[in-house]
Amino acid sequence: MQDDITYDLAIVGGGLAGLALSIQIAKAGHTVILFEKEQYPFHRVCGEYISLESWDFLGSLGTDLASMNISKIKKIRVSDVHGNFFEQALPLGGFGISRYKLDHLLAGIARHSGVIVFEQTRVNDIRFSNDVFMVESSQGNFKAKVAAASFGKRSNLDIKWKRPFILAKKNKLNNYIGIKYHVRYNFPVDLIALHNFKKGYCGISKVEDDRYCLCYLTNADNLQNSGNDIKKMEKTILSSNPHLKKIFEECEMLMDEPVIISQISFDKKNSVEDHVLMVGDAAGMITPLCGNGMSMALHASKIAAEQIKNFLKGTISRESMEKKYSSKWNELFAARLRTGRMLQRLFDTQWLTTFMIRLGKSFPGLIRALIKKTHGKSF
Repeated sequence: MQDDITYDLAIVGGGLAGLALSIQIAKAGHTVILFEKEQYPFHRVCGEYISLESWDFLGSLGTDLASMNISKIKKIRVSDVHGNFFEQALPLGGFGISRYKLDHLLAGIARHSGVIVFEQTRVNDIRFSNDVFMVESSQGNFKAKVAAASFGKRSNLDIKWKRPFILAKKNKLNNYIGIKYHVRYNFPVDLIALHNFKKGYCGISKVEDDRYCLCYLTNADNLQNSGNDIKKMEKTILSSNPHLKKIFEECEMLMDEPVIISQISFDKKNSVEDHVLMVGDAAGMITPLCGNGMSMALHASKIAAEQIKNFLKGTISRESMEKKYSSKWNELFAARLRTGRMLQRLFDTQWLTTFMIRLGKSFPGLIRALIKKTHGKSF
């Protein structure tokens, strides 16, 4: 054993969901240990747009977003591969902030709240026995009463545990690559744009300072057909959309290399695995075109924290904690994920994308309704 302490909560993965959960539990007076395989600050593949439903919650964690001069995003523009587009106001709106900045900020708040944060630490397994979890890591072994996994889209533990989405055959929902840049570009600060190309789409929106997040999702076939050359794929496939051609030709790249993640899956996942509460993308990933994954991760941390605190106080059993968390998770997010998977299938076909753009122009109320189905209320 690394030490003789049995922590109240062990969290594997220090992204938004894991950090937010750790802060809530630590502020309630419980002992928390968190493991992150990278070292803060660092970039993640993410669209870096957050719905305003999360603004108050982030404030409750200890962030002061109002002082950061963050631009509010009020409009959305969507184009098809030919450049045809619609533009309209977002029903709720959002704001942009990089994961490089936000995760680092939350990690600082977590430490200040008493969370033990292990960076550059790989977790090899989480085992549950005799009502206690054993977390096996590169820093040693640790015990905890409750364990939560917030390790993102895909992890070595997903593979070790043989989760169903890992074993699923390739399909239209599980064979994607995500690529992100930070760029400098002349673009409205209150607009988020989503430009489609063959078997993929690319978003651009303002983050902090004079930076824009340029992030795209593509079917792995596009990269393979481009000789596994990202630049070639961007010049040939992405730039078939005139909006993207203009962006890639005129923007100033602010990163030496893009951030890349492969084997992204939107298949269904369980919200609890062998008594481990799955939070954020580890529990289910909404398609990026819905633009609400960050808010979902934060909201999931809140509902997990509510049940964990009740369990640690002894007012509910472990079984009740798991069932209530799963039930609330499904109530809040299951319909959003279904809508996201439906939209992903629609936007995977060029003629359907063009049809959706025409619908958006003629029936803006339909687009507002779809957006509302993938977003929630302030929490």
